[in-house]
Amino acid sequence: MSQPLTREIPLTQARRWRAFWVCVSVAALTIVDLTKVNVALPSIEAALGSTSTDLQLVVAGYVLTFGLTLVPAGRIGDQRSRKALFIIGLSLFTLTSLMCALAPTTGWLLVGRLLQGVAAGIQMPQVIGLAQELFQGAERGRAFGLFGATIGIATAFGPTLGGLAIAIGGPVDGWRGIFWMNVPLTLIVLGFVIWLLPKTRHRSSRPLSLDPVGLVLFGITVVSLMWPFLFTTGSPSDNPARWWTLVVFVMALTAFVAWERRYAASGKHPLVSLALFSVSSYRNGTLLAAAYFAAMPSSFILTTLYLQQGLGLAPVFAGMVTIGFALASAVTSWLGGRLVNQVGRPLVVGGIATLFVGFGLLLLAALITPPEVTPWVMAGAMVLAGTGGGFVIAPNQTLALADIPVKQGGLAGSVGQLGQRIGTAIGTAVALSLFYSTIYRESGDEPALDVYHHAYAIGMLSVAMFLAIAFSIGVADLGARRRHRQALG
Repeated sequence: MSQPLTREIPLTQARRWRAFWVCVSVAALTIVDLTKVNVALPSIEAALGSTSTDLQLVVAGYVLTFGLTLVPAGRIGDQRSRKALFIIGLSLFTLTSLMCALAPTTGWLLVGRLLQGVAAGIQMPQVIGLAQELFQGAERGRAFGLFGATIGIATAFGPTLGGLAIAIGGPVDGWRGIFWMNVPLTLIVLGFVIWLLPKTRHRSSRPLSLDPVGLVLFGITVVSLMWPFLFTTGSPSDNPARWWTLVVFVMALTAFVAWERRYAASGKHPLVSLALFSVSSYRNGTLLAAAYFAAMPSSFILTTLYLQQGLGLAPVFAGMVTIGFALASAVTSWLGGRLVNQVGRPLVVGGIATLFVGFGLLLLAALITPPEVTPWVMAGAMVLAGTGGGFVIAPNQTLALADIPVKQGGLAGSVGQLGQRIGTAIGTAVALSLFYSTIYRESGDEPALDVYHHAYAIGMLSVAMFLAIAFSIGVADLGARRRHRQALG
């Protein structure tokens, strides 16, 4: 088994932080591409004649292949060179961004997005794994705080960047600029990866251990779980038979768990070490993050759709409403990273509670304020929500990985990221189906703005539900930690 990076190459503090910021830049590119496409959906629909299912797949297809690639890429990174995988992932990300920017049809765009998700899935586990290897103790908490701040900024600034690209390029082809901007940015980051990232593994004569049967069962499990949600749009034409794939999911998951246990019992290294989930801090943190990410991206999509389609706001201005969330979450993520080792899980629970209040005010702003001031009030509510959100992402990441061995950092991080991507796919599908089904049901019966009021309110109920699940997990974990301390005391 490979050893931690710091045992192979003695790095100065300056070199460690330079390498860390390169990793964070890769993560930011990956996450921005997940959110900036949201504001372009109406433009893509107009330019390419895309259906509601096509538009859902443009967003969720990226998430699907992203999630499928995470775990095997994390395993490879733990056994081989993370730097090499960064280079491969970024190169593929550049090529697929070109494919999306030049796409003549919806089909080409969908293929490009699926391959782009593969590229993102290759890169992201290396970010978490390398951060695990570079830092220990309180320094790791600060690093994850800065990482969370960057992810918060990337998530919330994505719609703004997408809106700017559409404003510059025009309503017909402006959406292409969303993908064009990836090309120079990715090439710049690729240069820094080659220049600044240290060699993280020596050459090994051992063959890669990837558990091929487990890999196939894992793929079937993930696809069968996400499939019905990928094709849930809220349209009356949605096929109810899609839900039968959840039966396949249960069977595949059962087979996967049985196989992984048998594979591990034979002395081999399974694709996913189920022992990871026996670590309560990791299990609870991973579940909490999945519920949190089921809520957050869908809340941004619902808000931008309401502002664009309900209030007629231009994409660039609709995207700018989330800037306050980005800035506030950046500050509290950095602060949370410094406080998490002293405060612990209560910091995360308090952050989710603050998010509840912020999103409650966001919904009230949409429903009761005059349309001309609604975006301004919603922007203010986003600041409060972002304050809470920053205290969730980075501290939860630190707490979840605190008891995981460094040599399993890439795998543990990739499984956690998979939970986030599955949460995103499910949360987005639920929120959008509620939003659009309300519009389909009520259009023509009530004034247009009232219809969007109802659609936005019902969609945000799903956001509140997922946040409530995250809050419950946080409270349960807090109670378990206190009981553990009392038993030791």
